[in-house]
Amino acid sequence: MSESKGEPSAYLRGPLINPDPITGEESVADLIDGAFLSYNAGRMREACQLFAGKILDPKVTVGLSLSGALTPAGLGMSALIPLVGAGFVDWIVSTGANLYHDAHFGIGLEMRRGRHDISDITLREEGVVRIYDIFFDYDVLLSTDAFFRKIICEDEFQRTMGTAEFHHLCGRYVREREQALNLGRKSLLAKCFEERVPIYTSSPGDSSIGMTIAERALAGSELRIDPSIDVNETAAIVLGAKRSGGKSAVVIIGGGSSKNFLLQTEPQIQEVLGIDESGHDYFLQITDARPDTGGLSGATPSEAVSWGKVDPEALPDTVVCYVDASIGLPILASYVLARREPRPPRRLYDRRSELLGELEREYRRGRSQ
Repeated sequence: MSESKGEPSAYLRGPLINPDPITGEESVADLIDGAFLSYNAGRMREACQLFAGKILDPKVTVGLSLSGALTPAGLGMSALIPLVGAGFVDWIVSTGANLYHDAHFGIGLEMRRGRHDISDITLREEGVVRIYDIFFDYDVLLSTDAFFRKIICEDEFQRTMGTAEFHHLCGRYVREREQALNLGRKSLLAKCFEERVPIYTSSPGDSSIGMTIAERALAGSELRIDPSIDVNETAAIVLGAKRSGGKSAVVIIGGGSSKNFLLQTEPQIQEVLGIDESGHDYFLQITDARPDTGGLSGATPSEAVSWGKVDPEALPDTVVCYVDASIGLPILASYVLARREPRPPRRLYDRRSELLGELEREYRRGRSQ
């Protein structure tokens, strides 16, 4: 140990750990700022402050990815719909399962709190489906399948489209059902339809919605989902954010295919299309996965730099919070809604053709040189 009595190490110049006692009177945001000081609580504070600060700058376009069974637990209604309504989310990549279960609520079906330790054999005998400690009647699945089967037969679906257009059309029908049943705001699909927030699915066949599309194809439906449309539209959204003088942020809830689809927009721009770009500017992830097992989708922020997914100069503005998403997402939503005023919606769904045209022009210009 050095005996020098000169200036203290630069590493000892951080804020003191000296929190005020918790009284029970604190708001969620004040609790986070004042008591979430270290370990994963510290990362949660950093994530909240990054989102409420730099990410919600008016010039930043925010992409959100969703995986896991979030909507069955009510997180669509409690957290995601308020974030979309405040203009804090500009485009989304979600698993099909999250959107399918979201639709239950929007068409008037019920899911109830249960227990994780009940015999699944008994539940099966009684027609009850379980998602850990969430219970619902088997007829909820059949009724939701019937809803999608019916709307997919409409004329406007009888063509090839990307998942953003498909979900937008579905969201209109879900919103009509919400209004007819006087349900209020229950469905993320419906809310994104209203706010013109495009929702993409990285694996359109990997859900009950995709299964119903496949069944309708056997019955003669002409609906076809083209993933190439999604790949190019999402890349166009990110490039448009950058070329307009703004920045691109990714907010990742969970991981998996949705996360990769959100992040691969930059390699699509740089590696595949050959357009000069440097990566996303802000990276925030809530996950309980670990990188050493391969379970973190191969993309911690620093590792994502090697793929071109994240701008290397942006690493100081990246946070990974290792916490269960069912805990982290409501905390994050409460904090940013308390700390920031709503932003005007970007309504990117309506700008897809414009942005794609800009992407195509830059791609062709580079190929002609």
